[in-house]
Order: sequence, then C-alpha cells, then structure tokens
Amino acid sequence: MNPTATTATVAVGDYTFRVTTAGPEDGAPALLLHGFPETAACWGPVTPALTAAGLRVIAPDQRGYSPAARPVGVENYAIDNLVGDVVGLLDALEIDDAHLVGHDWGAAVAWVVAARHPDRVRTLTAVSVPHPAAFDWALREDDDQRQRSGYISVFRHGDSAERALLADDARLLRAVFGDVDSAQVEAHVRALTEPGALTAALSWYRAMDREFGEVPPVTVPTTYVWSNGDEALGRAGAERCSEFVDAPYRFVELDGVSHWIPEQAAEALAEAVLARIEGNGK
Repeated sequence: MNPTATTATVAVGDYTFRVTTAGPEDGAPALLLHGFPETAACWGPVTPALTAAGLRVIAPDQRGYSPAARPVGVENYAIDNLVGDVVGLLDALEIDDAHLVGHDWGAAVAWVVAARHPDRVRTLTAVSVPHPAAFDWALREDDDQRQRSGYISVFRHGDSAERALLADDARLLRAVFGDVDSAQVEAHVRALTEPGALTAALSWYRAMDREFGEVPPVTVPTTYVWSNGDEALGRAGAERCSEFVDAPYRFVELDGVSHWIPEQAAEALAEAVLARIEGNGK
C-alpha cells in the first residue's frame, strides 16, 4: 500500500481477514472498504495523504477476498454478514469507533454500517455508490441507471460470469479496470483468480434482496463522492443521496473521472476524506 504499510491477519469469528495498516499507531482510525472487483490494494494511492495527516489507515480484504474468509454459499454474503464483518473487525482491533470510507460495494456496506451502528462510525465518506435507498429508487425510476446496471443481472445468475471474466488469462476481468495502473490491476486479478475467489466476490451481487434498499437514513457526518464520468452509477441516484442523510452532508462531484476513483483521483478523494474528518466538509 505504501512503504510503511504492513499486512497481517485478524480473526473475526470463524474467519480470518487479511488487513493492511499504515500510519501512526495512535492515530485516529480510518477503516477503508474496497469494492468489486478490487482488493485493499485500491487504497494504495490514497493512503499516503491520510497517514501524513496523522490517521491510522486500516484496509481489509473483505469477505470472499481474504482466502481464510471465503465461505461457500451465496447466503454467506448477505448484507447482514458483510456489516457484521466490519463491526467484528473493529471489535477485534479494540476500536470503539472509526472514520469509515468505502468505495463501490465497500460504500454500500459502509452506508449500512453507519445506518445501523452510528455509535461505531465517527464520519462516513462513501465513494461512487449512493445510499442504498437512493440507488434502489434510481434502479426503479431512472432509465439511465437501469441501463448502467444491466451487468448486475449477468453477475447474479449462473456461473457464466466467472467463465467469461476468467477466460483468456482473465482478459475481461482486466478490461473492467480501463486504464487503471497495470500493477494495481494485477494485484486485484491475482487475488480474484485464487480458487473460489471470483465466485465469492460475485456472491455479494447474488445475495442482494429487497432488504438491500430498505436502509434508514444515516445520522453521522457524511460526504458522498461521485464522478460524472462513472460508467456504472448515474446522476439520478447521486443527487437523491442527500435525502437519506440526517447529519452534516457534502456532495463532491468529480469531473470526468472513471468509476475507479481511489486509483485515479486519489488526491481529490483524500482531500474529501480529510475535509470531512476535520469538519470542513459541511
């Protein structure tokens, strides 16, 4: 992640997670949750600015991505389990509350953690994916978002997605990342080509149900970062996101950046995170 980062394992219940940490041990904790099809390596470009500001960065490879936290069966990837992992990590690390940052699926999980466990979240910075209720509304009401989300139905059914993404030395999986730095892409691909890893990662989609959009408003100070160049997330849900935050809120719109904000707009994202943490993002 950076030259001072270390990676260790953390036991949470029946599973063991691979966790990368960086920054001063006594710094305020910032828990960073990656999305699909990424790993904690996506936070590498963001971490130096956060640690330079005195934060203790904690970035786990989440359920399905950590080899020893890869249960078989879609039911194991329901949102309740993903949220439980985050709370369990905080407990295992003896952290009362943390600044929470999430991208893509990590943002979806972070929204639910903040909504259900506000006592464990100091601030929230959600990246790309809006509040689940806003996203659910956009899927139902906005033609643009339905078109952008067409891939979800492919990911949710059968094993054809795995075969397609991994064929020809994972050519399509690599192509998903566009022009993201090749070294970072290889880190993600290496993890997802481990036995069972891609099926586990896709199980996050396959476990989605009606309850996914039934998330109450969050009540912690929140920043939502979205790019108008995102291929997967449109403007309708992004602009509706504010309706589901009952706390100081800031919407940061990036211009022309792809979906891969942590990798490609690290400086802007770090500024948004720090502004929220420092109270200047209201």
